[in-house]
Amino acid sequence: MTASGEAGDEFVEQDGAGVPDQLQRLWTPHRLAYIKGENKPDGDGEGGCPFCRLAALPDEQALILARGETVYAVLNLYPYNPGHLMVVPYRHVADYPDLTDEETVELARVTQHAMRVIRTVSDAHGFNIGLNQGVAAGAGIAAHLHQHVVPRWGGDSNFMPVVGHTKVLPQLLGQTRQLLADAW
Repeated sequence: MTASGEAGDEFVEQDGAGVPDQLQRLWTPHRLAYIKGENKPDGDGEGGCPFCRLAALPDEQALILARGETVYAVLNLYPYNPGHLMVVPYRHVADYPDLTDEETVELARVTQHAMRVIRTVSDAHGFNIGLNQGVAAGAGIAAHLHQHVVPRWGGDSNFMPVVGHTKVLPQLLGQTRQLLADAW
């Protein structure tokens, strides 16, 4: 059975799916890895922690932008917005009050610098900065603290994420990493 679209296109009715709704689809199959939890740690130990593994890899491979003494800045593999990065302590620590004074200060300073770099490179209008402490608070990897730095622009919450539950990113992560790392 076929149905006619507004532009004269014909759509095939799929068994079990009903009449096509004529919406265009933006497929993001790479998100399936996130949905399935493929990069989530096996347990609370350092051995299964992706943040501990990333710190041991070359910067380009790990999407690391910059390294400090106690923390590093890395692009989020599943970003909410272009330039979404995280500031991560090298030490495998879960809870913010357990950071040393040195880690706390460097986490704050690297976050400030990340905001300046992102503003310079992409003219971000604002930021969401946050730590999700524990699974109940939304931490995807609760065993290793990480602070999100999410750039925001007026109108970035348009129909795509609100209605389509899809984020459109204008660059590949490697390109974003290079742009930000060069500006760092």
